[in-house]
Formats: sequence, structure tokens, C-alpha cells
Amino acid sequence: MPTSPDPAAPHPDVAACGSLATALRAQAEGCLDTVPVTASVSDPLRFASAASILPHRKPLQITAWSPEQRWSIRGEEVFQGMPLIDGSTDDLAQVAEAARAWHDGAALKDIRQVAPFVHLTGRFEVPDNDPERLTESEWQGMRQQAADLEYPWQETYQNLIEAAHAEPALRALYPFTSHWALRFSTTTRPDLTMVGPCLTANDGTYGVGRGFITQDLGVFATAQEAVAVAVRRLPSGLGPTTLGG
Repeated sequence: MPTSPDPAAPHPDVAACGSLATALRAQAEGCLDTVPVTASVSDPLRFASAASILPHRKPLQITAWSPEQRWSIRGEEVFQGMPLIDGSTDDLAQVAEAARAWHDGAALKDIRQVAPFVHLTGRFEVPDNDPERLTESEWQGMRQQAADLEYPWQETYQNLIEAAHAEPALRALYPFTSHWALRFSTTTRPDLTMVGPCLTANDGTYGVGRGFITQDLGVFATAQEAVAVAVRRLPSGLGPTTLGG
């Protein structure tokens, strides 16, 4: 009787090499010879990382998925741990190209050029951790995420993000989401300092609340109306966003 694939079984090519790091080098055709590629100690068949020469980049995380037999990557910046790039592919040689470009300090758009499976999250690199630039980067990442969504309420959520970003008082604050509710902070990650109301995108309407995913301040037909209420509820005297942590 035929058996189903074991979801825990590693990719056979990886298993034959003994680790994902070794399999990656085998597919790299020499392009990773000078790149530190490290196998995970706890699970070497599924996880590996490739270091970068740039101190503000974490090592690129590489994961083997089964039974789909695909590989994914995630490249984060150091200070906040937020992803700058991610993506998945069934071509391990493409992962090697992305790892080499990440290591060499290539611009994010150039990493995508050499490895087309790479997805740019919208965030940009801020090597000096300037809080104003980190805030701008997070807004850009949030707008990109909203545009990339493939849910029935994607348009409603994107309308909310764009309306909030268009308002200078909110755009000056650091945005973050929890369960798709839009919130604001006077500090960047990793230590957020919440301020102002919580905005939610419903099925065609927009809510504003003083608490998490509450709508006690009203439900509105347009994102602009909800944002206007949120702005009026901001405390006075807010200064520039500062670093969290």
C-alpha cells in the first residue's frame, strides 16, 4: 500500500550532503567559496545561515521545506530584527546567488536582480539607526505589505494604511500592527511605546478605539474619517520618534 510523504522528511539532496549548508555550497558552483555559510546546530538538515560583510545585516536565514521541497530565505537588519528581504524558491542555486549578494553588501534591489525569487519587503536599510529614517522605512514596509495582501479585505486595509500615512501627525509616529489593527508608537522597535487610538479595517468600514481592536470611538464609512478621529485623539506635545531600546 503506498504511503504519503513524511512531512518531517528532509529534502533527499540535503540529506545526502549531511546538512543544508553543505548542499547549498554544492549547488553554488564556487560562488560561496568565500562566504561563511553555517549549518544550524539543532537542525542542520533544515536550517543554515550566510553571514554578511555589512554589520547592520544579520546572517541570511535559509530554510528547507518539505514535502514541498522548496527553500526560503529571510534577511533581517540587526537593530530591530525586521526583514528587508524574503522569498521562496525550488531552485537552491538561486538561493546561493541571493546568499552571495547578501554577503557582499549588494543593494537590496540588486539582490533581487541576481535572484528573481527574492521579495523586497519595502523596508530600506538604515545603518546608523536614525529613528526618523527607521520610522519612514517601517511605513514603507507597511504600505508594501498592504499592497501585497491577497485577502478579500485587502483593499479596505490598504485604504486605511494609505490614509494614515497621508496624515503628517500619524506619519511622524512609528507604525505597527497586531492582528491587522494599526497602532502607533513614539519609539521604534525593539521597545515600542504605544500612543493614540487603535485603527481597524472591517468589512468595508473603519473603526477607531481607545483599546486594542475596540471601536468605542466610532465606526466610519471611509478611512479618512477614521484617521481624522485618531488624529484628534493624539496627545499634545509629541516630539520626534526616538529609538526603542
